[in-house]
Amino acid sequence: MPASRTFDSALAFDSAYDELLAAWPHPTTTSRLPTPYGTTHLLHHGAEDAPPVLLLPGGGSTAGSWRTTAAALGATHRVHAVDLVGGPGRSRTGGRPIRTADDLTAWLDAVLDGLGLTSAAFCGHSYGGWIALRYALAAPDRTDRLVLLDPTGCFAGFRPGYLLRALPTLLRPTAARTARFLAWETGGAEHDPRVRRPDVLAAELPRLRPVTGPRPATTELAALRPPALVLLAEGSRTHHAREAAQRATALGLRTELVPEATHHTLPAALPPKTLTTLTGFLTS
Repeated sequence: MPASRTFDSALAFDSAYDELLAAWPHPTTTSRLPTPYGTTHLLHHGAEDAPPVLLLPGGGSTAGSWRTTAAALGATHRVHAVDLVGGPGRSRTGGRPIRTADDLTAWLDAVLDGLGLTSAAFCGHSYGGWIALRYALAAPDRTDRLVLLDPTGCFAGFRPGYLLRALPTLLRPTAARTARFLAWETGGAEHDPRVRRPDVLAAELPRLRPVTGPRPATTELAALRPPALVLLAEGSRTHHAREAAQRATALGLRTELVPEATHHTLPAALPPKTLTTLTGFLTS
């Protein structure tokens, strides 16, 4: 991509990110924490002395996608929404590269340390759910509770049709292709253009390939220590939600389907009932 076009794309993305941040509940503050893997950008909302919860977005999305969830959780928790290092947003790589799941664990350890926290609750959507689950398995003493919102790579594989539709956005990503792909997965549902626009524009920005890995083995999941809540989008085209729900339930995890939701309408369009379930779980 020509440098001039990259510069224009970055300007458009930054403008859209600022517009989304302005729509976050007040007061919201930002910070940049140095880690061995670069600088991590976070959004903060809620009373500073409230129990902490870290929100991890899906791949290709930003901390800003948690706007409505942060508004609900801010009444009971100190929310820390994270821009993934190497992904879109305002975190920046530097120092050690993140190449493995162990690196992701060490990065989150550094984030907690930078926040002055010994532990926190974690809530992750999509790829962020996989990261949160891997962290809970590796660092159970630092994970108070775990919420997985339509996580990928945890309880079910991707549908072949989803991967086929996603292929053009991976081989030659553009904002237009990403917008068409998201419209297909959501059935054309437009939950909040302020959330959607940064995700679409981010397709034209350079970013690192995310660290991935196999689904956790049944023996690993059976040994999961922190209390966990799994919320699966009933209409997800990413994976078979009911199959994922059956596996999570069989492991003894509290599992619920989110009605009238698809993978990419979340987390912005969580129904009020599901938000109540999520906040209730974190405060119980």
